[in-house]
Order: sequence, then C-alpha cells, then structure tokens
Amino acid sequence: MRKLALFVFALICALPALAQQSRHFTFHYAFTVRNVEPGQKIAIWIPQAHSDEFQDVTIVSATGDLPLKTTRESRFGDTMYYAVADHAAKSEYNFEVVYDVVRRERIGLPRPGAQPVLLKASAKQASAYLAPDKLVPVTGKLADLATVQVEGKTTTLDKARAIYDYVFTTMKYDKTGTGWGRGDAEWACDSKRGNCTDFHSVFISMARSQHIPARFEIGFPLPAAKHSGEISGYHCWAEFYDSQYGWVPVDISEAWKDQTKRDYFFGAHDVNRVQFSMGRDLELSPKQAGDPLNYFVYPYVEVSGKKWENVANKFSFEDVGGSERASR
Repeated sequence: MRKLALFVFALICALPALAQQSRHFTFHYAFTVRNVEPGQKIAIWIPQAHSDEFQDVTIVSATGDLPLKTTRESRFGDTMYYAVADHAAKSEYNFEVVYDVVRRERIGLPRPGAQPVLLKASAKQASAYLAPDKLVPVTGKLADLATVQVEGKTTTLDKARAIYDYVFTTMKYDKTGTGWGRGDAEWACDSKRGNCTDFHSVFISMARSQHIPARFEIGFPLPAAKHSGEISGYHCWAEFYDSQYGWVPVDISEAWKDQTKRDYFFGAHDVNRVQFSMGRDLELSPKQAGDPLNYFVYPYVEVSGKKWENVANKFSFEDVGGSERASR
C-alpha cells in the first residue's frame, strides 16, 4: 500500500508538467539601418530576449556591422544590445540575432489538469506597478469606469476578471485608420478598438486605478498553425498581481480573436510567443538622447542624437522538431 501511495503521489505531481505544453523554435531578429550619411554618429539599441520561468533562450549568434555590447536598463531589468559608431563609415548597417527558444505554457490560475506556477513578489515590488505611465493614467474616466465595473467585488481576482470582461466585451480588435497601436489608454477606451497594445493599456489603467498592480510585456507572436515563416509585427500581453496567486497572466486581444478561449486567457499565456521586454516609458542603457520609449520591441536608432526611422525589420521563425501547439 505504501508503494501504491507513493506511485499515486508521484503521478499526481507529474500531471501539471505533463499538461503544460511547450514550443521549441528558432527566432531570427534581423534589420537594416538605411540611408545614413557617412560621418554622422549612429547609435543602435536592440532588445534582447532572455530566459525566465517560461522561456529558455539561447543566443545562437549575434552579428552586425558594428560591435555589439550587452547592457541592461535598471527599472525593469530589460537586456539589450548596444552598438555605436562616432563617425558612420557607410550608408547601411545590417544586424541579425538568432535565438533558440523553448517557450512553455504559462498557467497562473488553477485549472483542470494543470497547477499554476506562482510568481510571488514583495509588497514593494508589486506596488511599483501601480504608478501611471505617460499614456496609461490611473485617474480620470478610466478610473471611474473601473469603479463601476468592480462594484460589489471583494477579491482582487474578481475585480480583475470584471475589468478583463469589460475590455473584452467593449473593445474590438481593429487596426484600420490611425491612432491604434500607441497604447494610449484613454484613446482606446473612447474609440473602443485597437490592437493588443491598446487592449492591455486599458486593462492596466483600470486595474491600477483599483490598486491592483499590473504590468506590460511585449515580444512576438508565432502562428499556431504554421511551422515557419515571417513575423510581421509584435504582440504584447499583461499580468496583474494577486496576493494569493502572485502574477497572473492575461491576454485579452488573443481571447478576442478566438472567443472560445475567453476563459483560458484569463490566467494563462499559450506557447505561441516569445517575450523580449517589459514596461513602458523606457530609458535605455546607455540612455538615449530622445524621449523615453513608449515600449521596446523593435530596434531603436539615433543618428546625430535624433531618432532615425529608416530601419527595415525582418523577423522570422522556424519550429524545431517535436514542438507542441497550444490547443486550449
């Protein structure tokens, strides 16, 4: 009986690991800085993916037309490459970083067949994510809306779910026209549309206004139904802090695009992503001459101390054999 009990205990302990999915892939992050006038100073910052509890990242290669130095900003701990030339010697500069990534499913709340992975923080660490960002206020109309939505709710989890449901039901994933993609929470709330940045800015604003710490994370999406291909743009998501469950993942825009996963994406992130950085209003390392970055997922370039927009990005991925896809 003792042996049977030990076997059952071991089997139960193994169930969460078996239920969790993973995806193994290579990710190519390449870009070209174009039309630089020789003799000008050029400085380049490149966000760097790094390992954490939910992704194992190996840098296969990091190459460029200038030497690359790894640096880290102090507020969020984001790592990056920095390259500089005091006097540009040519008009184009090419760079590429190749990553080997194993991304694991992120389960943050209890659910059948999988136990949550708790990411705890001290009260001081969590409270750092209560302050406003430039485009994410914690007072005003969004705070008033949040107060209405959480009325009668007593727990952090219930309040966060009410805010999640409000954003899900009132906003539309729509990238037509202009204004979307900046993560301007008030604009997105008024327009009731936008992309992932806009969805999660509204959520974060409303959560923080109710004294729920919430943070912004950004990287790239991987198509669930493809084994390889180019990636046209970024994807972002969020987490909020609950004293019982720690940091709880949410992805409202992905839930909106596949509404059968509305419940799944409150408390989970699937494997079809790779994270690069965290936070808004970023000062890079070394500090850039321009304004703080709204978010940091694309290379940031300055020429003669001014932001340089003439950058051509090319991102792609390829699955490594044996990867699983999130099917929830």
